Amino acid sequence: MASEDVVGKTSESAVSTIVNLAEEAKLASEGVKAPSHALLGICKSLLAGGVAGGVSRTAVAPLERLKILLQVQNSHSIKYNGTIPGLKYIWKSEGFRGLFKGNGTNCARIVPNSAVKFFSYEQASNGILWLYRQQPGNEEAQLTPLLRLGAGACAGIIAMSATYPMDMVRGRLTVQTEKSPHQYRGIVHALSTVFREEGPRALYKGWLPSVIGVIPYVGLNFSVYESLKDWLIKRKPFGLVEDSELSVTTRLACGAAAGTVGQTVAYPLDVIRRRMQMGGWKYAASVVTGDGKSKAPLEYTGMVDAFRKTVRHEGFGALYKGLVPNSVKVVPSIAIAFVTYEVVKDILGVEMRISD
Repeated sequence: MASEDVVGKTSESAVSTIVNLAEEAKLASEGVKAPSHALLGICKSLLAGGVAGGVSRTAVAPLERLKILLQVQNSHSIKYNGTIPGLKYIWKSEGFRGLFKGNGTNCARIVPNSAVKFFSYEQASNGILWLYRQQPGNEEAQLTPLLRLGAGACAGIIAMSATYPMDMVRGRLTVQTEKSPHQYRGIVHALSTVFREEGPRALYKGWLPSVIGVIPYVGLNFSVYESLKDWLIKRKPFGLVEDSELSVTTRLACGAAAGTVGQTVAYPLDVIRRRMQMGGWKYAASVVTGDGKSKAPLEYTGMVDAFRKTVRHEGFGALYKGLVPNSVKVVPSIAIAFVTYEVVKDILGVEMRISD
């Protein structure tokens, strides 16, 4: 009888041990799967952002190049006079490939930039909303346009800083022509040449106006786009919303409106950023004329100096050089980027992480 009790207790203990081990194994496996699943979601989100950036920027590459040429063009030798004439001049002097010069570098920069920007926006939105909800009376609060503006600004600063050297050399690759006395052979050659001849700090020339400009630009892009979508879904005006879903056309329109507002506010800082990037490059003045004739050096001691010299020598309107091709470029580019991002995320089965 005693032996039976011992056997029973032993069997119960064994069963209990097996159950405990099984539960621990289950918890361990769940613990392994959760981070793996989260990592996969992050990778998909980054991929969607990268695809969105590459597609949207390639679609408007000719206008992007023309915008930069107009921004830094030597006022003593005008070669690119307006959007259509400018595109025709590039086609005539450099051919079809000239319209897409620098696009490879641009995509190499914009793909990681866009990936980081979209992902950072989602994370910043969640973080800002969580902090906002910690305040008494805000427990059920939702993202407001102002909170979205802050999240977009954070995302823009992070993405810009992470990829800025690529943007700097992209600008130089874009403005050089076949007649330029000096040629960068590609991204790596441009990076190494700038680093060797001008020092590591040169890779971040124009960073300050870039960051200042990216705060309203990216911030307004996300804020206007998301707020417009929310407003349309809630109000359902003109029959634009069906089953709480916006059509691709409506989302493109929201993106276009966001791009228009953001780029108009931030454009002067983009001009100054680009001019500062050319500063210190001994071939800059000749490159931007397009004919190898140097008329005036491009030298600025800082952002304020660049603003002052630009306005003094060329007038206030110089701060908006290239605005027309940039508007034609930015409006569809931002719209395509937002919609492509959402479509790719839907295809990949990634849920939005913003805790509305």
